[in-house]
Amino acid sequence: MAGVEDTYYEYLKRQHYLATHMELTDVNVNNVLNEIRPYIEADGGYLEFVSIDYLEEGPVVFVKLLGACESCAMSSMTLKQGIETHLQNKWPEIKQVIQV
Repeated sequence: MAGVEDTYYEYLKRQHYLATHMELTDVNVNNVLNEIRPYIEADGGYLEFVSIDYLEEGPVVFVKLLGACESCAMSSMTLKQGIETHLQNKWPEIKQVIQV
């Protein structure tokens, strides 16, 4: 009977995950980026979503930092500690965010 209980437990875990997590899509990523765009724009920058690529090691999100972010020395920190961290909190499966 342990096998049935394990299967039911896995089913419940999967249902909980689906109920509490958004699917990783272009639209959903753009919506999540909308949450942090005002902070970037307040400093004269602009954040543009480019694409999601599914590589062998997992999904990678590509973005462009424009405006004041193009010449800002802190843009790499904004990218990794701000944008990447925010997206990985929503989708832990994202391996990295890359600026193009």
